[in-house]
Amino acid sequence: MEIRVIWRGALSGFIAGVIGFVFARIWAEPLIQKAIDYESGRDDWLGKLNLAAGRPVASDGPEVFSRGIQRNIGVFSGIVAFSTAMGALIAVAYVVLHGRFNVRGRTLVWMLAAFGFFGVYMLPFVKYPANPPAIGHSYTLGTRSALYLTMVASSLILLGLAVFTARRLRDRFGMVAATVLAAAGLLIAFGLIIGLLPSLGHLPANKDHADQFGFARAATETPQPITNILDRPLVVDGQSIAPGQIVYPGFDADVLWKFRWYSILEQLLIWTTTALIFGALIDRYFRDAQRRGVQAEPELVA
Repeated sequence: MEIRVIWRGALSGFIAGVIGFVFARIWAEPLIQKAIDYESGRDDWLGKLNLAAGRPVASDGPEVFSRGIQRNIGVFSGIVAFSTAMGALIAVAYVVLHGRFNVRGRTLVWMLAAFGFFGVYMLPFVKYPANPPAIGHSYTLGTRSALYLTMVASSLILLGLAVFTARRLRDRFGMVAATVLAAAGLLIAFGLIIGLLPSLGHLPANKDHADQFGFARAATETPQPITNILDRPLVVDGQSIAPGQIVYPGFDADVLWKFRWYSILEQLLIWTTTALIFGALIDRYFRDAQRRGVQAEPELVA
């Protein structure tokens, strides 16, 4: 039984991933291309300023995959692999938790999907939101990954504790009051965590690069306008660049907020679609089992 349930969860996630890919390909990919174009122009100007100032110029690495492969095969494989894995995890959690909550099977699926959406994505997004290319420095990649995983783990633990607390307080205060108290505790603990974890712009590696072109002090790694940070003019392509003069703008705020908004919608679409399909498959599976006369555990079909 367990394998058949998990297989249905993975299938649900796969279908949701295909739908999520179509959404990303239509809405998010144009924004990614704009971010890549911006990054290319920014790198050109950084190279010119460093060359004019007599500083080392970073060389571009080879392009392993073309943009055509990245925007199609790369995006498809990434989204589908993630959503399939999340669908399988929802199914595993369903197998473990069935019978522990006095709800129907489909309702439990929705509860698990909501738990996953908020724990894996939405709560971590509050502290470390999704970013398009051009945002984020290569030398902080390891630190950023560790911080994000810490945020995900913390969110899942806090949500689990909130559910446990609500159930423990239910008999004493009632379901509504217990839920409110658990939610309040969750928000307080969550606020402490996001306050303790560092902002990406304040990482030691970013502070070490504060004296380089294009690395203005900020709380995030969103690219700031490139200026001549030296106290003398620089000559670039025959043009004199005065101290403090802006030569390249910061990252487009419209592109950033649209990318983040579409990122939220895509994740919501994936988790919702997974819950819809998996819930329907679970109901059908146990109805068919009952019609065939196969004994199914009553808590699975409750």
